[in-house]
Amino acid sequence: MDKQRKYEALVRAYHRDLFRYAYWLCKDKSIAEDLVQETCLRAWKSLDSLQDEKAAKSWLITILRRENARRFERKQFDLVDIDDFGNEAKVSDDPHHQQEWLQAQIMKLDVEYREPLFLQVVGGFSGEEIGDILDLNKNTVMTRLFRARNQLKDMMESSASPRGQQNG
Repeated sequence: MDKQRKYEALVRAYHRDLFRYAYWLCKDKSIAEDLVQETCLRAWKSLDSLQDEKAAKSWLITILRRENARRFERKQFDLVDIDDFGNEAKVSDDPHHQQEWLQAQIMKLDVEYREPLFLQVVGGFSGEEIGDILDLNKNTVMTRLFRARNQLKDMMESSASPRGQQNG
């Protein structure tokens, strides 16, 4: 397959995943689109370095992560706190509110736990693939995933306990 067709096939296959990951990283649609464009440009320039097409998705995600890091090297951004969803004890039964609450809790995790969890749950990557993307060994990845889930579980239990006390 020639370079142009190989590139087009990669972009077609992974553009949606790249955008979803970019948006998760920056929470801004236009910045996410820019990150994906920069990723695609770098992928085109270094397409010959992709040896195993089965590793294309993790290769592209790695490029995107590096592009995101370059974004911070080039420009200083104002840091903004994540929106506080109010009293966490008031978690609604509405699925939309539950999803918002869960996303807020995930964003409270340290990045070392948040990123592997996102890559596994949303990206569908295995522990080994996450290790390749984040340049960590598989055991470290699995430990971080375990800790991330435990922290989320603790957050859920602590937000549920005030509701349970009100009912009893």
